[in-house]
Amino acid sequence: MKTKALRLYGKNDLRLEEFELPKMKDDEILAKVISDSICMSTYKAAIQGGDHKRVPADCAQNPTIVGHEFCGEILEVGSKWAGKFKAGQKFSIQPALNYKGSLDAPGYSYKYIGGDATYIIIPNEVMEMDCLLPYSGDAFFCGSLAEPLSCVIGAFHADYHTVNGVYEHQMGIKPNGKMAILAGVGPMGLAAIDYIIHAERHPSLLVVTDIDDARLTRAASILSAEEAAKNGIELKYVNTGKIENSTEYLMSLTGGTGYDEVHILAPVAPVVEQGDAILARDGCLNFFSGPSKTDFSAKFNFYNVHYASTHIVGTSGGNTEDMKESLDMMSNGLLNPACLVTHIGGLDSARDAVLNLPNIPGGKKLIYTGIKMPLIALNELEKYGESNAMFAKLAEMVKKNNGLWSAEAEKFLLANAEKI
Repeated sequence: MKTKALRLYGKNDLRLEEFELPKMKDDEILAKVISDSICMSTYKAAIQGGDHKRVPADCAQNPTIVGHEFCGEILEVGSKWAGKFKAGQKFSIQPALNYKGSLDAPGYSYKYIGGDATYIIIPNEVMEMDCLLPYSGDAFFCGSLAEPLSCVIGAFHADYHTVNGVYEHQMGIKPNGKMAILAGVGPMGLAAIDYIIHAERHPSLLVVTDIDDARLTRAASILSAEEAAKNGIELKYVNTGKIENSTEYLMSLTGGTGYDEVHILAPVAPVVEQGDAILARDGCLNFFSGPSKTDFSAKFNFYNVHYASTHIVGTSGGNTEDMKESLDMMSNGLLNPACLVTHIGGLDSARDAVLNLPNIPGGKKLIYTGIKMPLIALNELEKYGESNAMFAKLAEMVKKNNGLWSAEAEKFLLANAEKI
């Protein structure tokens, strides 16, 4: 079977090519990719080429398919896995295989599996490591976003609290406690809010801050205080840029006791320091947003570390169980990752999107691998619709859905876009 795929040959050398897949083995699975969301890690692999820790040094001779946040449909199952998987099943993949201690991962290291492709062969080790994950939701793009969502979920699971009198940590957030998410209305912040207000274990108070009224207003319209209240959560959005003593104000919202959890979603020293200042006794500061500077630092109150048991944790990804949780919540309608998506495009736009990713504003760039389409921001669909009826219809659907991508829009796009 022929496939079209975006392959990495070296530093900044990505090529969209058509080639023949080898015959599937009895311990492999043949699949069709429908969607892939582009990750900054793919950009890093593309600019580093064979110097990247997950990319083979001989990629110039044996190019690999890029893209690791993908969702699709199983077409054929080898005899070894016929009892566990079947044709027609939707799937997502946990790319961090950790197979026999190797760093090899789909989207970085393999010749025949990656997200930016029309058809792939899933190798045996993906199934061996329980990293081929069934998905029963309506929208393929949700399955693509299960991996970035797992990073959000993993952050909340990584929080911990101490137990007085014993050397023991209790993992996870404090049930019905007080939580703040600082600089929290970007795409990943919205995902964090969505998860925590719909998760079984949640705070009683959730305060989300930013310094931009427009972003805060949009966040409140997507994830409202009324929606949070259905799960017993008091949700407040706060513009700290408009408050003279914002730290004092944030403390007042807790009655002066502080926050059991503070999640930092921007690598900005004053934000980190404010998070430290509003921690309650035994409060956990979660530094979620990874800095680009290797020497990034901020002040931290070590008096409180010693006498008030405050502490800090950081995560840079989720594990397979986190990803399963995200898929399960999406399948049951409890989690909607559409707030992450700001751009859509076809496989022909993937190369430029990857190589220019740091310069493209917004959140996730979603690639539909079976179609031809330029990368378009959702808020620009109406402009494209002036000369294209399909984009005009998509703009209507997005507008009806509060500016968000949807399963309805995805189905329409896949049915009407030009095939690649």
